[in-house]
Amino acid sequence: MNLNALLNKHMDDGRTVRVGLIGAGKFGSMILSQLQHVEGVDVTAIADLDIAKAKASCALVGWDTDSCFANDIKAAVTQSKTWLTDDVSALLAIDEIDCVVEATGHPLAGVRHALQAIAHQKHVVMVNVEADVLCGAYIAQKALQAGVIYTMAYGDQPAAMCELVDWVRANGFELVSAGKGMNFAPSYRYSTPDTVWGYFGWSEAEVAAGDFNPKMYNSFTDGTKAAIEMAAVANATGLSCAEEGLGFYPAGLHDLANVFKPAEDGGRLKTAGLVDIAASREPDGREVVNNIQYGMFVTFKAPNAYTRDCFRQYGLLTDASGWYGSMWRPFHLIGLETNTSILSAVLRGEATGVSRYFQADAVATAKRDLKAGEMLDGEGGYCVWAKSVPASLSHTIDALPIGLAHHVKLKHDIAKDQIVGMGDVELVDVDDIIACRQNMPALMMG
Repeated sequence: MNLNALLNKHMDDGRTVRVGLIGAGKFGSMILSQLQHVEGVDVTAIADLDIAKAKASCALVGWDTDSCFANDIKAAVTQSKTWLTDDVSALLAIDEIDCVVEATGHPLAGVRHALQAIAHQKHVVMVNVEADVLCGAYIAQKALQAGVIYTMAYGDQPAAMCELVDWVRANGFELVSAGKGMNFAPSYRYSTPDTVWGYFGWSEAEVAAGDFNPKMYNSFTDGTKAAIEMAAVANATGLSCAEEGLGFYPAGLHDLANVFKPAEDGGRLKTAGLVDIAASREPDGREVVNNIQYGMFVTFKAPNAYTRDCFRQYGLLTDASGWYGSMWRPFHLIGLETNTSILSAVLRGEATGVSRYFQADAVATAKRDLKAGEMLDGEGGYCVWAKSVPASLSHTIDALPIGLAHHVKLKHDIAKDQIVGMGDVELVDVDDIIACRQNMPALMMG
């Protein structure tokens, strides 16, 4: 609540917050769109493998590519200009940069970039949830040891869920569940990049006119992104997920407290303390009334009868018993809000959500019967979807995380809906990631 005041003091002291952005895609573009309107925050460097596309993204949001992009690093630092490069290592070597935003969306690159940034004593805002769920708890440990902040990106749903969880716990309520809304019905599970646009109701002409990535949109559609994000929330909050994965229970605002409570009290959860999804579609495809497709929520329980009565007296939406209530945020603006994380890390030394534990994992699961010799194509593709499972189960069965399921060859046949194991694929050039993952079981709660 005082970030703007802290930034003003920072400027009064003659300093600015210097940012390095890795990845100038949609999320990165949204960050740039807002940072050009925040006095006291400079984007010192942008790194992207596709320089031309990065320049186009900057131009789209009004970033002056002719006068702002410096020809060298020194000019970027001394003249508060922006240096554009395709070399991440060069960006990370800039001493003046305070905070690095990793927004590539590539899980392996994200892990590597974060660890390199921490080695250079820079705070890291991890937009890349795929990287976070792959190795986040380990990266957070390395950041703690280095004395820098590793944080989820505010504006994205996991950080907003962490904020709601913190509100519940800080005020002494009993946390029951945390989750988010999503446009999902059971039939969406086996969507592919060829079929995905039908779920959005867009015509071929509309798709052709836009800059849409079918794999990215398919990851949202088939539930993979949900599994990744909810596993990340579990790892940040200490909540867990059911062994059978997310339930995707249809629920509107008025029903959150009825649905996301334990089955023994009339809800849909097997037990309290789980993450899950409030689907905005009924199983038959009808839209849920008062759905929270773009929102996040928590459900919680009153610790005593007096608090339960206060719930009713002050208009909280509760279940019929009055003991269970819900709190939600109806929207998230992703990159438009991420400066909250940048300022929180640099000026407060605080994370806006961080993976402290290895509670849950997002594991590759076959969309269809797969044959030995096939190449898996990762998140949002034709071959696998991600299931969020307890980390203890993932570790026991040696499951393949979705972040390692891209461009790898199958060694064995895998039946539809079967979890793919690490031993079922040929892994190449990922020894460093596997070494990071080997540290994760030690970070399981209990």
